This record gives sequence, C-alpha cells and structure tokens, in this order.
Amino acid sequence: MTIPKHDEIRVPALSLLSERGQLKLSEFEAPLAKHFALSEDELHEEYESGNGKIFYDRISWALSYMNMAGLLKKPKRGVYEISSLGTEKLASPDGINDFVVAEFAKKQKSKPSKPSQLATNQDSLTPQEELYASAEKIRGSRYQEIIDTVLSKTPREFEKLVVLLLQKMGYGGEIKGSGVVTSYTNDGGIDGIIKEDVLGLGRIHIQAKRYAQANSVGREEIQKFVGALAVAQSNKGVFITTSTFSQGAVSYAESLNGATTLILIDGQQLATYLYEYGVGLQVEQTIQIKKLDSEFWDSMENEANKAGL
Repeated sequence: MTIPKHDEIRVPALSLLSERGQLKLSEFEAPLAKHFALSEDELHEEYESGNGKIFYDRISWALSYMNMAGLLKKPKRGVYEISSLGTEKLASPDGINDFVVAEFAKKQKSKPSKPSQLATNQDSLTPQEELYASAEKIRGSRYQEIIDTVLSKTPREFEKLVVLLLQKMGYGGEIKGSGVVTSYTNDGGIDGIIKEDVLGLGRIHIQAKRYAQANSVGREEIQKFVGALAVAQSNKGVFITTSTFSQGAVSYAESLNGATTLILIDGQQLATYLYEYGVGLQVEQTIQIKKLDSEFWDSMENEANKAGL
C-alpha cells in the first residue's frame, strides 16, 4: 500500500484517540502504520530532501488540522486528546474532511464553494509537501530553460561547459588546470580531458554532443568514442549530450562490463547536474521554515503544573 495522505489519516487518528484517551505524536505511528498495513520501508521512507519521515510528518499535519478545527485538543505540549466536538463528528466520519476544510477556510477568511473538491484536490498534500511540489515545478521549468540556453550556444562553448561542470562536481579536485578542452584539429574524438591527479596519470576523457532534443545519440557514435578512448589508452569516458541516447547506445555501454568505464549523461541529467551544482545559475530566493525549539519551551513552567494539576 502507498503511504496515505494526511487527510486520509484524520479519521483513523481521531478514532485512535477516542479509544485510548491521550496520546503523544510518536504514539500514533505504530498503530496507524498497522491500520494502513504499511511495510517497514513505507513506514521509514523519507522525503527526498532528507527532511524527515513522510508518514510521521503526515500524521503530524493530520493532527494539526484537526486541532485547528477543534476536533481535538492538547492538554499539554505534545499530547493530544479528542474533544467533545471531535467525539460528535466521529459519529459521522465521512463528513470530517469537509468539516476540517470548511473550518480552515473560515480561519483563512475565505468561504469554499465546493469543500469536497477542496478536500480532494488541495487538502491531500501537507503545506510542506505543497512547497516541495511547487519547488519541483519550478525546477522542471528551469531544466528546459537550461537546455534551450545551451542549444543557443556554439558547440565549442558546450565543450567548455561540460568540462567546467565535471570540475564543479569534484573531478580534478584542487589540481590547477585539471580541465582541458581539446583543440578542434586532431582531437581524435575527444572533446575534453579531466586530470584526476597532479601528474596526470589518471584521466577522464569527454565527448560532448550538442544535439537538438529530437535527435538521439546512437550506438555507432558510442562505439567510435570507445575506440577513441582505446587510442588514448584510457578506460574512463563520459559521453554528454543535450538530447537522448538510443536503446542500442545504452545497451552497448552496459555491455562493456568494466573493461571501460563509460558514463552516459543525457540532456535531462545534464540539466539536473547544472542546476544542482549551480553552473550558470544563481539562487533567486531562500525561504526559511522554522519550527518550535523543544528545549526552549520545555524549560518553561506549564500553567497546569503551576496549578498543581
């Protein structure tokens, strides 16, 4: 089973509170994982950003929305219990998501015309996941901009670009002049070279093909490059293109069985690397997301403790 969205977690979490009274956030994880029949991998799966476990985060948001809607309350920090309103609404569980959406809309000073549609389309993602999704959309549009821009430059500039990219990725280390773009004449099918050590004993040879995205690189071109590597007495090569590789080209590269280490980088992967390593890009905006400092707040005396409760 796939990991449930946070709106799918609400009713089971509310039912759990109705059965058990008070629960800490961490105490929801195991019984809800059992309820949804999650595997160990699904239970511990993390966001690609590395910012925590997905299921645990969605439980937290499910509880936050229900707390905001008055379906549960927090008698003390980090502890949840069902409210009288929550008990009332739990009698008709099918209406809980629409109720939460409507209550959220009221607090946002807007009135949804179709709450059920909002619950299906908007409320299935947590705010954090919406942020990630928006970032991915922006990233995807930037990838296409990158490729379009690369295709507007000369083949020579493309060769310089891929050498610079490999250096940014850490190949060549701190070696001065580790990246070289070969001359057009007598390059032997090698467009660039990365020196891996000071003496140049280890070298990575590069071929760069600035092709329109509709034109794929075929097996024959990969074979020619492998031949050029043999002439250069090299067993390390990187073939980079702005387009794609045919299945024949990919199969041939995989069939080398380690005799020659050949890495194929297509246009999508190229754009991804240029983006991740900031080659020709700059940070447009930084958004800070903050959370409560547990140690700071836990060091303060609670009102319930002060009253001797």
